[in-house]
Amino acid sequence: MQTDTIENILVVDDEEAIREVVSTMLESKGYRCTAVSNGRAAQDQVKRTTPDLVLSDMIMPEMDGIKLLDWLRQYDPEVPVIMVTAIHDISTALEAIRRGAYDYILKPFEKDQLYLGVNRALQHRRLVAENRNYQRTLEQQVEERTARLTVALAQLEQSYDDTLEALGSALDLKDAETEGHCQRVTAFTISIARTVPVPNAYLPVLARAAFLHDIGKMGVPDNVLLKPGPLDDAEKAIMRRHCQIGYDMLIRIPFLRDAAEIVLAHQEFYDGTGYPRGLKGEQIPLGARIFSIADSMDAMISDRPYRKALPMSHAREEIKRCAGTQFDPKVVEVFLSIPEEHWKELRENLGSPFRLAHLRNLQS
Repeated sequence: MQTDTIENILVVDDEEAIREVVSTMLESKGYRCTAVSNGRAAQDQVKRTTPDLVLSDMIMPEMDGIKLLDWLRQYDPEVPVIMVTAIHDISTALEAIRRGAYDYILKPFEKDQLYLGVNRALQHRRLVAENRNYQRTLEQQVEERTARLTVALAQLEQSYDDTLEALGSALDLKDAETEGHCQRVTAFTISIARTVPVPNAYLPVLARAAFLHDIGKMGVPDNVLLKPGPLDDAEKAIMRRHCQIGYDMLIRIPFLRDAAEIVLAHQEFYDGTGYPRGLKGEQIPLGARIFSIADSMDAMISDRPYRKALPMSHAREEIKRCAGTQFDPKVVEVFLSIPEEHWKELRENLGSPFRLAHLRNLQS
């Protein structure tokens, strides 16, 4: 034997003498044997203790070997069954093989033939068990490594967002007049997007794009960006470059490439009169079409140096009026379906400090 564990063999035969002889021969080899006289008794024994091997006669009263084999294949397919049959039952033995028996032995048999058949069947069972345990261990290792990878990816994603939040803070310092605008418009954008709805996997992309939409203003000269009065045509042209500057900054960062496309298009108008490329309708990325409504709303309901904040009702009417020209009519329809109170509550409960990760659980 090739195992330190004593293996259990169930001997099933209606002839007591055969049961005793077979059991004695196998026990001499170190196996533990239990002997019963028919298939019914074998069922009861298997239910009490699952054997490592069943050695069964073919012809027996109450339940023959074939019926016992069929039952065992259902009860525990991993238990090998060796059928013991007379020479004239060879066709029945072959049928048993087709129905799942591991092997058959012809009566009368020699002890070497018995030992060889039993050893092969038990070796087969050991290999099956080892393979099952290996698969189970492998699956557990995969689960553990997947869990570790998930944690690592979450930490990496959080480190990305930490960097973006730092960039947003730097932009606030450069343009204090719009402090908090990036945070608010990001929350508004995600809320509209969830109502549209967009796929969950798109939300982090959209959140980062909304948060960084004005990052290109870092490259706009202060005399233009911070000018207290209206911009002339040349200054407007310089200011309009912030979309392209932001895109050029973000496109080189792999995890921000999708967001960069939205940043580039965030000043496009639905009727094609926006900039920098004059995109029209669905040529504009969906994220940019959603963002433009959130951006305009925040601009209207926030204080500006040249005016006080406008009421939400005014912002809603203005966005409705511009459906089909500045804004995507379908997105406007979604926006208008959201109650005014939602935006007030969202604005008041952004959280401090603001974290991009909080937006993943934002309710529409």
